[in-house]
Amino acid sequence: MAPRRSKGAGAFPKVVETPVPARPDSDALYAALDLGTNSCRMLIAQPKGSGFHVVDSFSKSVQLGTGLERTGRLSRSSMARTIQALRICQQKLKRNRVKRMRLVTTEACRRAKNSREFIRQVKRETGLPLEIIQPEEEARLAVISCAPLVSTKTEQLLVVDIGGGSTELVWIDLSSVPGRDRPAAIMRLHAGFHTAASPFPTAKVVDWISVPLGVATLRDQFNDVEDDSARFALMSWFFEEHLANFAPYKDVQARAGFQIVGTSGTVTTVAASHLGLKRYDRTKVDGLRMTSDQIDKVIRGYLELGPNGRRRDPRIGEDRQALIMSGSAILQALLRCWPTDRLSVADRGLREGLLYAQMSADGVLEDGPF
Repeated sequence: MAPRRSKGAGAFPKVVETPVPARPDSDALYAALDLGTNSCRMLIAQPKGSGFHVVDSFSKSVQLGTGLERTGRLSRSSMARTIQALRICQQKLKRNRVKRMRLVTTEACRRAKNSREFIRQVKRETGLPLEIIQPEEEARLAVISCAPLVSTKTEQLLVVDIGGGSTELVWIDLSSVPGRDRPAAIMRLHAGFHTAASPFPTAKVVDWISVPLGVATLRDQFNDVEDDSARFALMSWFFEEHLANFAPYKDVQARAGFQIVGTSGTVTTVAASHLGLKRYDRTKVDGLRMTSDQIDKVIRGYLELGPNGRRRDPRIGEDRQALIMSGSAILQALLRCWPTDRLSVADRGLREGLLYAQMSADGVLEDGPF
């Protein structure tokens, strides 16, 4: 008889990688750490062809932004939880003798009044040099992480990264880039959205926006609404109101050659629910294309389950049952606004973008298909 799984098992997708056969040279290793509003995630990897091979990883829910919407500060308990997780990251970095790394934090630390104090405490207690990155860089890193998923038929690309504290949207025009070069043109954005003249065909960033609403901050805005369905509808329309200044939102777009890539725990959880997975499998989720009807069916299922049913669903779990609805509200608003009936699912994001950017800058990635 198989052992019973713990409550909420599988609620947080974890990258499952095959270990390398021999201990890699520490000089060839790179690390990327993403400390967000909800989670602390890290990858340690070595370059491999035009991509990389993951050597070690870490992912934990730390809920750094708990109470931030109300107080404007990071709470002592949130900081203590986060520092405990960062100690584990520090041990992994030390054990692998990693020398090249970027350790970044995003919206929670951008907004918190005491974030500088927190970063000094992290440095003092763990030795890790955390860096607060601005919304444009966060958006750019999310975009380049998705380069391998960009279709050679895509002329207009919208990349959406639904985070805990904010949501980044980047609209890219690829129409002047030959089809076979489009994924590589996205990768070349590692140098910035607005770069100097290049000998290669370039991807043009039409517009980008960082909406200060993610799964945690949007949820907190409507905590006082008791009805589950009403709260969901209000969150979706409220998020859409924040897109008014995003240039492509106001223009009619052609359906042909249009692609949306979504990267977030929300998108991967919806995909896992659609596939009926009992245990999360990254190989089945990353790169999956879902129709808007399939996504709507999953979201309707979440609403029918209600809070208690979502807590018991192993793909969601107790910690994420409220967050999945705020994330789904954002996802529904996006599909309502743009002319596509498909969404490409990306189980990748800031960490992968940080690794690609470091490796590309060092010239250690080979040219060729990702």
